[in-house]
Amino acid sequence: MNIHMPLDERDPTQSEAEAALDTLRAWANRASDEDISALDPRLRRLIPGLPDPAYPDLSATYPADFAPDEAYKRSMPDLQNGPASLIRGARAPIQHVGISNFRLPVRFRNREGGDTTLQASVTGTVSLDADKKGINMSRIMRSFYQHAEKLFSVKVIEAALDDYKADLESFDARIQMRFSFPMKVDSLRSGLSGWQYYDIALELVDQGGVRRQFLHLDYVYSSTCPCSLELSEHARSGRGQLATPHSQRSVARISVEVVAGQVLWFEDLIDLCRRAVPTETQVMVKREDEQAFAELNAANPIFVEDAARLFCEAMRSDSRIGDFRVVASHQESLHSHDAVSVLTQGPTFQSESLDPKLFSTLIHVG
Repeated sequence: MNIHMPLDERDPTQSEAEAALDTLRAWANRASDEDISALDPRLRRLIPGLPDPAYPDLSATYPADFAPDEAYKRSMPDLQNGPASLIRGARAPIQHVGISNFRLPVRFRNREGGDTTLQASVTGTVSLDADKKGINMSRIMRSFYQHAEKLFSVKVIEAALDDYKADLESFDARIQMRFSFPMKVDSLRSGLSGWQYYDIALELVDQGGVRRQFLHLDYVYSSTCPCSLELSEHARSGRGQLATPHSQRSVARISVEVVAGQVLWFEDLIDLCRRAVPTETQVMVKREDEQAFAELNAANPIFVEDAARLFCEAMRSDSRIGDFRVVASHQESLHSHDAVSVLTQGPTFQSESLDPKLFSTLIHVG
């Protein structure tokens, strides 16, 4: 009587393994796909002529002539519009979701009635309900492009917002456009003129069915320290010692809400800042302009607190402006740190917390 030890208690021989493989192949050649999958899908790797599910035979040539029809497009997966069961993380609403910094040329009308084309960086976002997986980001761009060829106006951007909300089934939506706005400015005394460029952002917000328009402007100016000016004059008059007050390039970021139904041109906001703090940095300068600028700074010495209040006074004087915020940064030539201030009016811009990098973004890079 022959007694065979179970295979799991001894090492199969080479010949036994080959015989078992032949048996499996013979069975698999007659079995159905369902039978193979039920036994072990990995058997396909052992059988010549059957495709390996782990390494399918795929084409690596780009099908330039392939044109999807409507049926094919409907068959394509769309995870962003999938069921709520696909949501990862907390089942919470998202206030802003969309795309930032897609760029395109936009035609803006200026105060004089002409128009200019500017390269705009656009941010478009919508709100997302807690039970929705996501949005199709490309729809935001498609909605905006439908209106981008038109001469810009608030009505045009409102139409784009309407499309956002309809296409993405959202309650709230926001469009923000950033660009560099050119204005020709005259030198102080020489009669020369040159182009000054202003970093501006225009924002339209639709929240709860209420639409609000905001303008943001970075205004670059020179600030002469009043204390340093007095100390310099003290050294000159008391000791005959030549001394110069310190001044520095400074930046104020002005954010204003435009009152509903009112028109506030970009140029209007710039003019308000110039009247508040007239020591705007210069474009074209000859010797007489440089001397004039020194005299202008001496006539308008300001601490950063003064700057914030002067801008505040200018914003309050214009009935087209509602809530506003002034963020000023005097990038000191005396100290190795900056002097900063924040002043707000109205609830819109009030905040107990500030972006940790807020002041570091107030750098004019030219």
